[in-house]
Amino acid sequence: SYKKGEIDMIDYSPFWMTLQNSDESTYTLIKDYKVSGSTIDRLRKNAPISTVTLNDLCTILECDVQDIVQYIMTLEDKKRFMK
Repeated sequence: SYKKGEIDMIDYSPFWMTLQNSDESTYTLIKDYKVSGSTIDRLRKNAPISTVTLNDLCTILECDVQDIVQYIMTLEDKKRFMK
């Protein structure tokens, strides 16, 4: 469960940098490429998106996955999975 102020393990800040450095905008993603407004909202909130959506964004922005998303290991996850 997400609590405000926690660090998300999936972070879409690279997407926003990639978008800023491209010829596209959230408007063109929605209008020209039919990316839903709810997907843009999910990216803003670091909420889960599908691998199909990741693929579409990489294709549209002509970039790699790491230009869209980064993984940040949380202390909680580290404690849960590391032995």
